Amino acid sequence: MMTSMNTEICDPTELATLREVFASRPEAIPAAGWAAVRSFEAEHGIVLPEPYRTFVAEICDGLRAGPPYYGLLPLAQTPSDWGSDRPERLLAEPFPLTASWLWEEESEDDEEVSEQELEARMDSVFDHGSLLLGTDGCGMYWHLIITGPQRGHVWLIDENGAVPFGTRPDTSLMPGTPGFTGWVTHWAQGRSWFAEA
Repeated sequence: MMTSMNTEICDPTELATLREVFASRPEAIPAAGWAAVRSFEAEHGIVLPEPYRTFVAEICDGLRAGPPYYGLLPLAQTPSDWGSDRPERLLAEPFPLTASWLWEEESEDDEEVSEQELEARMDSVFDHGSLLLGTDGCGMYWHLIITGPQRGHVWLIDENGAVPFGTRPDTSLMPGTPGFTGWVTHWAQGRSWFAEA
């Protein structure tokens, strides 16, 4: 079960943590400002979850080096390896998952699902209700969920499946404190993303 969080009000403690992590990083991209954030939200029919919303407006609009490995993307950008032939990203459509999904398990468990249906479901995981935070390379993309029940959570989505970051250690491949601040803090502490075997 995923931890719920307040994504509507920016917690001053979380914002202070984010300021501290990014203040000393020369590779930080200056904040986008509130006008840019509100324009992006209006264009896509969404409201970004806190504290990410305030972070982009007031602290930093990306980082040229980690997190993730190839840097935190500025608002509205996709990684260079994302591909131009992908379906349109529909940010206002709810992110479809509430628990981890490994693609091969689906094809083994449900013989009724056609390959086209499976591909359409996978596309919705990649393209609905999330903002791309960046990539660790090899098709491993970090997403901040902005619509749906997982709003405010960070997920790793790659060729093998989709896994949420920050759930109870005994039930997760990626234990830690959920949400954008928890994800950033985990990275800043130099901790492994995945649970020790």
